[in-house]
Amino acid sequence: MKKNASPSSAHKALFRRYLLWAYKTTKESFERIERKTTQLIVDEYILDNLKTKSLIPEKSKGGYNIIVDEFEAYIKAKRADQLKLKFLNRDQAALHPQYLYLKYRLKAIEAAIRHFLGLKELHAIEILYEKEMTQRILQARDH
Repeated sequence: MKKNASPSSAHKALFRRYLLWAYKTTKESFERIERKTTQLIVDEYILDNLKTKSLIPEKSKGGYNIIVDEFEAYIKAKRADQLKLKFLNRDQAALHPQYLYLKYRLKAIEAAIRHFLGLKELHAIEILYEKEMTQRILQARDH
């Protein structure tokens, strides 16, 4: 294919499949790290809510509090894991190179999708990805 020539429909299909794969795999890797941040925000809200429940019968409070404390320990472990994956050190002054690579690789893939397939196709791929992730959650049987 010449540099200025428009890609054939066969090439466009190959571009689309490759870019879809690259987007999916990179976004999954990036979100493995990034979602811990958003989960922590939600987990802390839930924990605060669990700790303010005054309607727990007195007989059940001891066992209830143990479970809430276990949830709090789970949150602390998740926070430590998130910090280790996202930052190089405890002071959070420098981002981890792998995190940075995934962040900027995802941006570059999105730019490539816009370049080769157009903005409309980027939005379509984002919607496909979101549907796939939502479907995985709804179909998961282990939790």
